[in-house]
Amino acid sequence: MATTDLDPLLRLRQSIAANDAPFTTTTPDFTSPTEATENLATATHLQFNNPQQSYSLDTPTRFISSDYPVDLRSIWFAWQKKDVAIPDYIASAQQLNEELSGKAGGVGRVQNLVFVERLDLITWLEGASEESEYIKGLDSDASAARSAQVASGAAGGVSTIPSSAAGARGGKTIDPRLQEIYNGERRMGDRNTVLRGIKPTDFSHVRKIAETFLSRSRPSKPQQNPNPTSNLVSLPKNQKPSTRRPDPIILLSPSASSLLRMSNIKSFLSDGVYTLPQTSTTAANILHISRLLPSIDPHRPLRFILVDTPEQFRPDYWNRVVAVFTTGQTWQFKG
Repeated sequence: MATTDLDPLLRLRQSIAANDAPFTTTTPDFTSPTEATENLATATHLQFNNPQQSYSLDTPTRFISSDYPVDLRSIWFAWQKKDVAIPDYIASAQQLNEELSGKAGGVGRVQNLVFVERLDLITWLEGASEESEYIKGLDSDASAARSAQVASGAAGGVSTIPSSAAGARGGKTIDPRLQEIYNGERRMGDRNTVLRGIKPTDFSHVRKIAETFLSRSRPSKPQQNPNPTSNLVSLPKNQKPSTRRPDPIILLSPSASSLLRMSNIKSFLSDGVYTLPQTSTTAANILHISRLLPSIDPHRPLRFILVDTPEQFRPDYWNRVVAVFTTGQTWQFKG
């Protein structure tokens, strides 16, 4: 006899707790063993015992996935496949959907639950947790209290939860096993959380540093002169404005323990060969090397100046420094 007195999801949990699992049938009114079947593609109802109840497999349940209720067929399928691996579960769901679509009318489809939803459902059906974040509450507390009493009697002495205690528990309690899985998940974020981090960061100092470099690259505005020919008159006849790029400077460490010194830096930068530095004190304190850099000038090699001390530097020389080799002592960064 078909009836809907009790919630099908709660009825399934009660049957599992009583070790009296339901079975699928091909008719709503089960009268003969020949009407029972294990094939979900041909079954239409789920039959319970003690008391006898029959539910259509297309009945929506209180289990919500992606804002939609999951039907009883998908719930029962997930319980049957609770011990299989995720790839096997997905493959079985696809195969069953193909069989269902091949039926006359193509009615019915198994919803593939994600891992967290499937684990939460199985944990709740087994009785390991009293609440589930994916299961909506019953419409009446009286129905829930009556179902809890039936479940406790079927389980053989499991204590029931008083309705007053259930009402006093306002927030949801997550099962410890499910919480452990949540703790292992990787937190996802958008571009704002990735860039800002866990607290706001002030990047105004970066703007100030960038402004110094931008101001150097901006061409200075020529001063207006009422007499345009005055500047040309003051220059010698054969003198032309200099367009030569100043030579970049590479600063070496003067420390005796430095691995790269004036005696071996030229072979290292020019030929890529490292030789031990010489301890002679007569080595030159300025060297020149030339290197063709196609990204800057593909036709003319660029000359670099190598020095091991900034004592003779003018203020504008620091703008030409492109590399510094240091051994890391604090005194090398002073001055």
